[in-house]
Amino acid sequence: MSGHATQGDHDATNAYRSLADSISHDDPGWAFGTGVEDVQAEITSPVPDGVDPAELAEYCLMLGDDALICSQRLAEWVSNAPELEEEVALANIALDLLGQARVLLARAGHVEGAGRDEDALAYLRPEPGFRNVALAELPDGLDFGRAIARLLVFSAWRLALLNRLLDSRDPVVAAVAAKGVKELAYHRDYAARWTLRLGDGTAESHRRVQAALDAVWPHVGELFRTSDVERALVEAGVAVDPAELRGEVDEVLDEVLARATLTRPTAPPAGTIGGRGGREGLHTEHLGHVLAELQSLARQHPGATW
Repeated sequence: MSGHATQGDHDATNAYRSLADSISHDDPGWAFGTGVEDVQAEITSPVPDGVDPAELAEYCLMLGDDALICSQRLAEWVSNAPELEEEVALANIALDLLGQARVLLARAGHVEGAGRDEDALAYLRPEPGFRNVALAELPDGLDFGRAIARLLVFSAWRLALLNRLLDSRDPVVAAVAAKGVKELAYHRDYAARWTLRLGDGTAESHRRVQAALDAVWPHVGELFRTSDVERALVEAGVAVDPAELRGEVDEVLDEVLARATLTRPTAPPAGTIGGRGGREGLHTEHLGHVLAELQSLARQHPGATW
């Protein structure tokens, strides 16, 4: 996630090198993807009065892990999308989410006080340490319809969530929400337009996107399940009760599905195990595969910089 650019002769025609050369070795690459002008100052902001630091760190992990894992799944479409334009669009959406993840994981690492930075949290945690919802980790299997169906649900839900977090008492959560709502508005619009195009397109595109919705739908219920940490931070004015978002998200999805001539799936929600789900570190078998790819380089070369 962070790292140092290799220094060399300046090449004004190389956009990446021009950006990289403008970053000193004392700056951990914050120029890429966060959209926050003074990230270090934001991250080290005091924990709001009356807020448990451990609970705030856990909440930042929830929000950050959702973005990080979904970003990794979207990045799998680079060189695999049906058209170059869609490859670029999906890569940009992935980068937006990665930017959100970086700030949130850095905030979690600072608040928990355990000496873990964003890289350690992204690359060195085992599966039970992640707090993302299952929807983020589901594989697309290079089925573009699956990618769109998941993105439609994920972006509609996350946009509603970040809209409510604009007034969070934690300055970092509020700052991420302020930038994130603009990004998520585009993500939702992109997914909605493709849902309409596929659903109201050919018989085959309609069949495949309907099948994609049916596949992701059992994991929609988890998005509106309130964890103990969220419940405590709602009282502290930091978090949002996800259960309150259900009506707003359903309204958006129902409108898109109706216009796309698609049927709202009726599959029952995936249940928890002993009351535990992604927010408590219990994941599907798919997260291990995501982390194997995400973490492999950092684990093979500990402490490496670039």
